[in-house]
Amino acid sequence: MRVLSILHSHGTDNAALSSYRLKLLVFIHLVVIGWLYVVVMMAVAEATNTTGTVLGAIFTFLLYGLAPVALVVYLMGTPGRRRAIKEREAQAQEAARRAAAEAATKKPEDSGLPDQRGEAPADAVPPVRKEP
Repeated sequence: MRVLSILHSHGTDNAALSSYRLKLLVFIHLVVIGWLYVVVMMAVAEATNTTGTVLGAIFTFLLYGLAPVALVVYLMGTPGRRRAIKEREAQAQEAARRAAAEAATKKPEDSGLPDQRGEAPADAVPPVRKEP
């Protein structure tokens, strides 16, 4: 029940949440290491068996070990990647807000923009007329 309360705290207790995530990460790594050990032993048994082959051992390791572990690790890393993307977006948005606030506090003469005091703009090129 403590796990559910930590997960539903929504950032009220960051120390407990980060501690839980660390424990979960260690547990996941232990499971991955254990599964790869079992698969390596299966591959060794396949290679050393009288009817087994080294090619069969390689395929046993790839299909029972690396492919499922890679898929599980990728799927388990999805929330972390989403968090990182949201964090980068929030930082970029905050930087844009700061830049906009800084630009708003500048004087019009310092902005480098054309004159914006409500005067009609002068024509850069005079109108072309027919000769009389």
